[in-house]
Amino acid sequence: MPTLSAPLWQYLAVFLAVMSAFLFCMMGLDKNRARRGGWRISERTLFVFALLGGAVGGTIGMFVFHHKTRHLAFRLCFPLLAAAQLALCGYLLFR
Repeated sequence: MPTLSAPLWQYLAVFLAVMSAFLFCMMGLDKNRARRGGWRISERTLFVFALLGGAVGGTIGMFVFHHKTRHLAFRLCFPLLAAAQLALCGYLLFR
């Protein structure tokens, strides 16, 4: 059976970074579409990607693009999910 060559937290950190970059871009794209009146990315889709590891990027994107900042669910859940994802990475690093 093959073994992992790097600690688990490193794989998780790379995964979270990729998902965060993706959700950051999605937030920017959705804000651009909102301004132009185009087809939008559903809030459910944004939350799914946040749950799948992109909450840090989603939180940063929310404030950089000033997007979804009026929605209480986004203002509370994205930062809480981001903290939980970072805490999991930290736990795996320092255990």
